[in-house]
Amino acid sequence: MSYLSQIEALLFVAGEDGLSLRDLALMLDLTPTALQQQLEKLEQRYQEDDDSCLCLTETANSYKLVTKAVHADLLRRYAKAPINQSLSRASLEVLAIIAYKQPVTRIEIDDIRGVNSSGALSKLQAFGLIREAGKKEVIGRPNLYATTDYFLDYMGINHLDQLPDISGIEIKEEETALFMPADSMTETKGQNYENK
Repeated sequence: MSYLSQIEALLFVAGEDGLSLRDLALMLDLTPTALQQQLEKLEQRYQEDDDSCLCLTETANSYKLVTKAVHADLLRRYAKAPINQSLSRASLEVLAIIAYKQPVTRIEIDDIRGVNSSGALSKLQAFGLIREAGKKEVIGRPNLYATTDYFLDYMGINHLDQLPDISGIEIKEEETALFMPADSMTETKGQNYENK
């Protein structure tokens, strides 16, 4: 397995958050200099390949995979197409998690859902239903997400406390993490590991 494919896989999964040179070097067990050479190779490969829509970018000390600028108009048309105006199940799941647990990070959302939520977060932001609400004061300072005023309009409510009460809803055991307070989730996870 080549370093280029490993870097590509890691950056793909990291999504919009990207990964720092240090994090990539640690995961791949490479020196920063050797990793920098691999990143330059990957960037050059994308630039020379007209059949690839991807390019490598570095912003805020993080490397990310993004689409080439030449595709901007096409992607705008895609975002505005009627077929994309409804929310997918994944987007609705992410929106529900944010609505009930905000402010929340992408990692916390991913942990609840068990899958990467970057695409759904991007779509919800493009629709104006969620926004970045600062940074969490932990290592890496990940973005916090919260709902917007447009979300309230979308739901037909004036305040978040008007969201449906979920305390009486019967929830399957595997779905309980979705609506548990964040502090009790940590406790429960510890208990689950002890029970195994």
